[in-house]
Amino acid sequence: MQANYRTYDFQKSRDRIDEILDSSDNNYEDKKEIPNRDNLTFTNGYYVYGSAIFVDMRGSKDYANNHTRPVLAKVYRSYISELVAILNSLDKVRELYIEGDCVWAVYNTPKKSDIDDVFSIAAKANSLIDTINVKLRKKKYTQIKAGIALHYGETLMIKAGYKGSNINEITWIGNLVSDTAYLCSKANRYNSKKILYSNVFYSNLKEKNQKMLNKNKAHDCYEGNIINTEMNDWVKENE
Repeated sequence: MQANYRTYDFQKSRDRIDEILDSSDNNYEDKKEIPNRDNLTFTNGYYVYGSAIFVDMRGSKDYANNHTRPVLAKVYRSYISELVAILNSLDKVRELYIEGDCVWAVYNTPKKSDIDDVFSIAAKANSLIDTINVKLRKKKYTQIKAGIALHYGETLMIKAGYKGSNINEITWIGNLVSDTAYLCSKANRYNSKKILYSNVFYSNLKEKNQKMLNKNKAHDCYEGNIINTEMNDWVKENE
């Protein structure tokens, strides 16, 4: 969120707190699908089911020590911009976030086929890392590593921020985002594959996709190094 300086008014602050705390509990509805963000106010919210994907770099601190700042900026900008492009390429995407070297998104997935579509997005994200690494090798830059995680679950969707300032963000409260972030922290490390899938995400996949994955008993999830075949063909031709 971009800041825009304003002086702090303690009286108005107390009024805003009262407005939020005094709002009706009935303003928080259950929805079968993730609604448009324009439906949110500072006094309502929606309980929804959806899918989340997290992509997070591994060893970013060490990576930063191996390159000059201009090179680091170019690598990170390439990595983040193209991840955003891929995560944003599914019409079911509802929100996208960039947090440091982590890019994550929430998708509206009321149908099982929607979850398979998110599965395909993760494969593209994995192949993107391979694509970037081909180009980094040619530049004689250090290759990057990333972990990816996917989860399906319930979350509370609210609008949070400073009312009247245009400084606000959609916030997701509950297990969907936190569980996906935790699972991502285990991906592509501790002998895990590059992509980890929660049990509930796996159970909603079609059988063809399930057969590509193996059980990860250490983290009670499923795992795989699934790639996009078209993108992988380019990687193999240009290695």
